Amino acid sequence: MQIATFGGGCFWCTEAVFQALNGVIQVTSGYMGGDLKHPTYMEICNGDTGHAEVVQISFDENVISFADLLLVFFKTHNPTTLNRQGNDVGTQYRSVVFYENEDQKEQTQKMIADLTQQHIFDKPITTEVSPATEFYEAEDYHQNYFGNNHSKPYCAFVIQPKLNKFVADFKDKVKSDL
Repeated sequence: MQIATFGGGCFWCTEAVFQALNGVIQVTSGYMGGDLKHPTYMEICNGDTGHAEVVQISFDENVISFADLLLVFFKTHNPTTLNRQGNDVGTQYRSVVFYENEDQKEQTQKMIADLTQQHIFDKPITTEVSPATEFYEAEDYHQNYFGNNHSKPYCAFVIQPKLNKFVADFKDKVKSDL
């Protein structure tokens, strides 16, 4: 089993996408990249702790590769907006890959170079590529947020359409129960 840690804005949306992938064993929402030990959601919301909202993904590399996870990551959020995803603004919503080893770092840099060369995005990719630091698990109510809150407006109007698009784009990689 391997670990990947991505920040792509609100972790509720990111978590729902990665939970749907074959080969993903677990997705945990949390915080990484800041200075404050054991931050809370309310503390990171101010944007001054340095942490990003992230998901830590445990995956079976025999079923899904890190490169596949990267492709899903880059295609399911906007990696060209610095410290912003939609209406969420601040460093806590930055696009970031926290790599676990040199191979993940190299694969991430190669993916960014390939996407740039292919002109996949209209603007330059601003995704931060940084070594993984201590991961702090978010509060319980953030875990499996979409799965536990389908009827809430944010889930219905933001997460569900994003998940629908993702499933259509990556149907060969999505778990059969979706």
